[in-house]
Amino acid sequence: MTARPVPGGQRLPVAVLGATGAVGQTFVRLLADHPWFTLAEVAASERSAGKSYADATAWLDPAPMPAAAAGLPVRACDPAAITAPLVFSALDASVAGDVEMAFARAGRWVLSNAKNHRMAPDVPLVVPDVNADHQALIAHQRQVRGWSGGLVTNSNCAAAVAAMALKPLHEAFGLRQLFMTTMQAVSGAGYPGVPSLDILGNVIPFISDEEPKIEAELPKLLGALESSGLRAAPFAVSAQANRVPVEHGHTACLTAAFDRRPTADEATEVLQAWRGAPGVRGLPSAPPTPLVLAERPNRPQPRRDCMAGGGMSVVVGRVRPDPVLHLRLVAMGHNVIVGAAGASVLNAEWLLAHGLLSGGAA
Repeated sequence: MTARPVPGGQRLPVAVLGATGAVGQTFVRLLADHPWFTLAEVAASERSAGKSYADATAWLDPAPMPAAAAGLPVRACDPAAITAPLVFSALDASVAGDVEMAFARAGRWVLSNAKNHRMAPDVPLVVPDVNADHQALIAHQRQVRGWSGGLVTNSNCAAAVAAMALKPLHEAFGLRQLFMTTMQAVSGAGYPGVPSLDILGNVIPFISDEEPKIEAELPKLLGALESSGLRAAPFAVSAQANRVPVEHGHTACLTAAFDRRPTADEATEVLQAWRGAPGVRGLPSAPPTPLVLAERPNRPQPRRDCMAGGGMSVVVGRVRPDPVLHLRLVAMGHNVIVGAAGASVLNAEWLLAHGLLSGGAA
């Protein structure tokens, strides 16, 4: 599959909920010149509603705010105020649950970055290169919930990085146990995020709810889609999450045991050969390769590697034997792009390309 315009040159109108926050701004930046979508509406909290997007937003990106977005009026996060058939949700979890359900009940497609619905059995939890086919759960979701819309979630940002590195290894050798330690960037806490006097020159060995999310989401991400629904992968996960003084880029140190013990060379060959889920390569936001193998022993590093593939690739390095389990490696990816907004946009592209959204590009 190669990227191509929507038939007739008509781009699909989309909206961003929570558009003034850090992840919402990334959505706006990624969608501003998108070949298949047109950013038609932005929405945020009541205190921002009625203002222009430029007036309501403390823009964080070094590049200027897209001109097409600056003049958009900020609307309420209400289906009655938004006309776009597809909405990207960057809402905080404290409000996302009910709002996203309201949009789906109103017949809209909701691509969510929030945690609220990720573990519902009929809601696809998708990292596109890992399990794009899980979006087929939408048919079951519509039947069970009686709505004409659809709700698709992307994963926790650290889980996304780990899932990209583990998917080819799980396919080849059968993942059985995983110990995972993360070093997570401050941008993962949103803006203004972690107080500077807490994080500068420091490591915080606690991120609220992060470890349970990683431990629950990874088996779902690497699970198998069956006629009766989704069967989670049967491996155990032990996660430890740390906040570190890095701007962008989550690093995950992974130690794993498998049904069949791989050598480091076998694992490296599998990682190098992996090209992700069928139908993803060639989509507008897809990187040339989902995994990039770091050649130097001191890589990956967030400062040098987090923009690999435009921020949509995960960089893997230090693949080596482990004396306690079988294998250890390090994975790193841009938490706001491949771990958040970029994954949602790529999910929407996959849906459109496969004819699941109105005006499909297939």
